[in-house]
Amino acid sequence: MAKDLTTTGPDHVAIIMDGNGRWAQKRGKPRLFGHHAGAKRVRQIVEACPDLGVKYLTIFAFSTENWRRTQTEVAGLMKLFRRYIEREARDLLANGVRVRFIGDRMKLDDRLVQLMDDLELLTSGNDRVHMTVAINYGGRDEVTRAAKRLALEIEQGRLTHRDVDAETLARFLDTHVLPDPDLVIRTSGEARISNFLLWQSAYAEYEFIDTLWPDFTAEEFAEVVGRYAARDRRFGAVKV
Repeated sequence: MAKDLTTTGPDHVAIIMDGNGRWAQKRGKPRLFGHHAGAKRVRQIVEACPDLGVKYLTIFAFSTENWRRTQTEVAGLMKLFRRYIEREARDLLANGVRVRFIGDRMKLDDRLVQLMDDLELLTSGNDRVHMTVAINYGGRDEVTRAAKRLALEIEQGRLTHRDVDAETLARFLDTHVLPDPDLVIRTSGEARISNFLLWQSAYAEYEFIDTLWPDFTAEEFAEVVGRYAARDRRFGAVKV
């Protein structure tokens, strides 16, 4: 749900990490080179969150549409996700980061799913930063899966149609344990939301910035968060 009408900084920032491929191509490198650079940038942004007052960070790592990319790139990304979890798990634990994954895991390989499950369990006691990683995630797919689970509850008699409202449906979303994002950032100059957190971002502020994701520094992140604090958020109300 949207929070009260304040001009404080965002509690929850969501990021569409776009531009890895173009960053690599500008350097005459394969697209996977850019994805590896982008993965390194994630650590710096996560580390910047506590000082900026950002408690929740959600990052878009792989969409339901990304399966359309070349087999080489998809396979490379899946390998990168596995390596990232294996290499970063202990540091994430030590730095107080709680990790969650959202998206449909059915299409992911068993080894990756096991690593995701293990990292969620390993960091479940942390509370300094809550990092959520969206893998094989799409906003429409998430709402569809939520609607199916809700329909099953009605079919099995645990709910009736009279029980269904926006709050009820939200309980079946992947993000049901998270607050809605206050700020959504997209890097790389593209001005679209690409099926990311469609339901949850209804009242979010958006920032579309030109910087390619591997060049998005903690300093620029701080600038974007600072601009959010200056915005007048009324959530449909009128000041009197």
